[in-house]
Amino acid sequence: MRALGPADLHAHSAVSDGTEPPALLVRSAAEAGLAAVALTDHDSTAGWAEAAHAARENGIALIPGMELSTRRGWASVHLLGYLFDPMNDALRTETERIRLDRLTRAERMVERIGHDYELEWDDVLAQTSPGATIGRPHIADALVARGHVRDRGEAFESILHWRAGYYQPHYAPDPLEGVRLVRAAGGLPVLAHPAVSRERVMPEDEMRELVDAGLFGLEVRHRDNSESGKRILLDYARRFELAVTGSSDYHGTGKPNRLGENSTDADVVERILTEATGSSAILPD
Repeated sequence: MRALGPADLHAHSAVSDGTEPPALLVRSAAEAGLAAVALTDHDSTAGWAEAAHAARENGIALIPGMELSTRRGWASVHLLGYLFDPMNDALRTETERIRLDRLTRAERMVERIGHDYELEWDDVLAQTSPGATIGRPHIADALVARGHVRDRGEAFESILHWRAGYYQPHYAPDPLEGVRLVRAAGGLPVLAHPAVSRERVMPEDEMRELVDAGLFGLEVRHRDNSESGKRILLDYARRFELAVTGSSDYHGTGKPNRLGENSTDADVVERILTEATGSSAILPD
């Protein structure tokens, strides 16, 4: 097997909160010069089949994955899972519960916002692809369409910020349970962008719990991680023997992140391909 690099291991399609259908996302990754890309929509594997077909057509490796929502206290902790079994009963049950609560949570937020701004649930649905995991980015797009904000960034910094009073949490399991679920489904779990600020880097005792449960790696090379936080993560990776990954967290036009702006080393990609047992990557001929 030839080395798969550069590889971008975190990208979202319109199945969750990206703006491109899975096939277009894969084609965009190939055009960006990537050798491999991971499709990691929020709490959903619905885009895997379309992305796999596009990967074969475009001669790029696809690593099917997902970004699983987890929560510790009030803190949201995102967990990337790679090459797990999408039919695993426990993981499917959990993601269905998350998606359902995401939906009702979005409805609650829109109702609150609608008291102060012209916004209805139909506005959000108009910004959502059929079957997509509805979340705050879709509400942000609806606010843009209504003219209340200029773009998603302004929406998240104002109306959708928790300080504005409209924010509602949604159900998510503890990250320890998330790691166990991904591992039990034959996948490899990696903490997504875990150092957006030094203060939010997971304490060592909590990190050790995740490692003992089967954490595979840390997404260190990500634009939202602070430099001081990256140093802490690299120290964790060294001491706990965790893989280091890098990615764009691409959302199409939904964020400024560009495919391939950060990448994962070929040896880490090879480990993912050989150590995961739940499903297989789509590899070019």
